[in-house]
Amino acid sequence: MSNTELPLFLRIDAVLPQTQCTKCGYDGCKPYAQAIAAGEADINQCPPGGDANIHKLAAITGRPYQPLNPANGVEKPRQLAVIDEQMCIGCTLCIQACPVDAIVGAAKLMHSVITAECTGCDLCVAPCPVDCIAMIDAPADDLSEQQRADHARARFEFRQFRLQRDKQERTERLAAKAVEAKQAAARMAAAAAGDPAAAKAAADKQALIQAALARAAAKKAATSSPAAGQDQTDSDGQAPKQPQ
Repeated sequence: MSNTELPLFLRIDAVLPQTQCTKCGYDGCKPYAQAIAAGEADINQCPPGGDANIHKLAAITGRPYQPLNPANGVEKPRQLAVIDEQMCIGCTLCIQACPVDAIVGAAKLMHSVITAECTGCDLCVAPCPVDCIAMIDAPADDLSEQQRADHARARFEFRQFRLQRDKQERTERLAAKAVEAKQAAARMAAAAAGDPAAAKAAADKQALIQAALARAAAKKAATSSPAAGQDQTDSDGQAPKQPQ
């Protein structure tokens, strides 16, 4: 299928910059493309695409050119998010906000931006509770605007797939736990009804649980004794801080 045979919203989406910044007023580039195709949005609402992109959209849609709507923002050079790693507290909010998985890190550990993957959407800036993320002009690279947009779209679509997959896996785990709990309740009910085999199985399982709890309690008591804890505190009685 040639590009001209594609649905109008796909032809529009194909030329959008795929930053997924939502500055257009829609939840990503494809929803904006769908709104343009449906006649519900103007072609001048994409600051990252700027003036050149408005001309492309005018050619695709047959609408007259309009300058960028200042209500949606201003055109800037391609942007890049930078995290001040000395200030980062590892809250993961920026990771959750990034539409293309361009930020790596873990809870309570330093986060970093993958320069080559950042679309400059700046969606990570607002959630940061310590204001340690800044937007700067991105360095030049060898990619064309179209190559960069196509790559960003693929990253975004894979993230959407990953989130949906993770949600499904969580649902399946919860369902499995519910089934297990129901089966456990049935076993206990059978034991209570006087089934010797079920009663023995339940008693054996309970004994294993109690033994594990006893071992854990003994281990905790041993590690929390004054002798065991002496080397774990400094002169003022506080645990030593981990080097930053």
